[in-house]
Amino acid sequence: MGFDWKEFLALAQDFENRIGAGYSDEASNRAAVSRAYYAAFCTVRNYAEANLGFQRTGTPQDHELLRRHLRQQGGVWTNVAAYLRELRAWRNQCDYDDVVPNLPALTSAALGRAAIVLSYCP
Repeated sequence: MGFDWKEFLALAQDFENRIGAGYSDEASNRAAVSRAYYAAFCTVRNYAEANLGFQRTGTPQDHELLRRHLRQQGGVWTNVAAYLRELRAWRNQCDYDDVVPNLPALTSAALGRAAIVLSYCP
């Protein structure tokens, strides 16, 4: 069995709560948002491969292809696709932008969204 991507959400929660030292609150929150996205994306990707007929390409396009595939499934998967889009936008902001407004609130929102997404992938 491969890596349990849900562990990244636990790591993100530790980052949000500043478990550790040697880095700033900002670095901790940015890392939390990034790990929350990958916990959600990789868990859903693997679930969709096993249960929903998704086939990954191994390219960066898999992020959009997965969301498109989920929207085609309809129902709750449309919401999951929307949450993944939102999480990815937040992750990009935290990974690339020099300034991220309202970072603590964004971090809490990202962790909450990721938890919701994971709840659909037992």
